[in-house]
Amino acid sequence: MPEAAPHSTTPLVVLGFDFGLRRIGVAVGNTLTGTSQPRPAVHRTNRSLEPVLAAIALEVRDLQPARLIVGTPYNVDGSAHALAEAAAEFAAQLQKRFGLAVHRVDERYSSLEAESGLRASRQAGRSGRTRLGEVDSAAAAIIVERWLKGEGDR
Repeated sequence: MPEAAPHSTTPLVVLGFDFGLRRIGVAVGNTLTGTSQPRPAVHRTNRSLEPVLAAIALEVRDLQPARLIVGTPYNVDGSAHALAEAAAEFAAQLQKRFGLAVHRVDERYSSLEAESGLRASRQAGRSGRTRLGEVDSAAAAIIVERWLKGEGDR
């Protein structure tokens, strides 16, 4: 059976990632609502991706996404960021491990947008400090929503 197009009437669950060397932000979204929600970030304890992929496997099992979305880091001028190659390797490992389509989205300014949104939420009455990884997963939610709006590769 062919997969549904990203904006077809058949809703798809997508899982998105904001790649980092210390943490990987995680978010889930769906094509029906065009929205996303942050999930707990995955903390990296060493250079190996294996523990990260094992943690992501739990999310994949629980959420059953049809697509994976990975933020691609670019500099302000559009050139590849120093982490672009590592993010590309992460995307390749996700595809290999889970056999799902992996799409890439320009993640420029997603962390700044996430920090701004969390700051606004605190000013609107949300109590507590921002927890480690919260910005990363909020950035992943922004990456997912960008893909849902048609940005990135298809």
